[in-house]
Amino acid sequence: MSFWEYVGTRHAQLLTDTYQHASAVFQCMVLATLLGVFIAVVTYRSEWAGNLATTSTATILTIPSLALIGLLIPIVGLGVPPTVIALTLYGLLPVVRNAIVGLRGVDPDLVDAANGIGMSRTARLFRVELPLAWPPILTGIRVATQMLMGIAAIAAFASGPGLGNEIFRGIASLGSANSLNQVLSGTLGIAILALLFDAAYVLIGRLTISRGIRA
Repeated sequence: MSFWEYVGTRHAQLLTDTYQHASAVFQCMVLATLLGVFIAVVTYRSEWAGNLATTSTATILTIPSLALIGLLIPIVGLGVPPTVIALTLYGLLPVVRNAIVGLRGVDPDLVDAANGIGMSRTARLFRVELPLAWPPILTGIRVATQMLMGIAAIAAFASGPGLGNEIFRGIASLGSANSLNQVLSGTLGIAILALLFDAAYVLIGRLTISRGIRA
């Protein structure tokens, strides 16, 4: 059976796996972004705290994804929980690092101007600092998403959702008629999703970043 014949006969399952893969990455990136920006907001004013946050999240990336998911299985079980936890943790570093860099790079004169017109610290953060730090934050989100697209395939080890199931089934049945087709369909699906997500981020950047800031 050729690759395209395999895709034609398995298109319903492939579409389901693709949707689950995209959904898992998207939801975990939302969690990683919220948590990462929160960590950055709490730590960016202090040199040691910011370094601690960056180092701690970087340390997570040194743990092999298969090992981390394996360690989570006895604690939270199989399926979605270990997938969500692992992907969220792996997505933190680019967001935290870029958010800290972006917040520290805000022009002090603009912060002083905001103070001068009586803005509270919270208002200054949400109306001045975070909007100006948004371009590097978005870059961090793009990098993290590309990472998670590949790491999410490992979730199949813990019966997680996504295109990794196709890859694992193909590897487990090497030598069979459709093993290569299974691995190839899962791999190409992940690559296409990564490109689509990145294109979406480019569009979001054009819609949310003013021309002055882009310049």
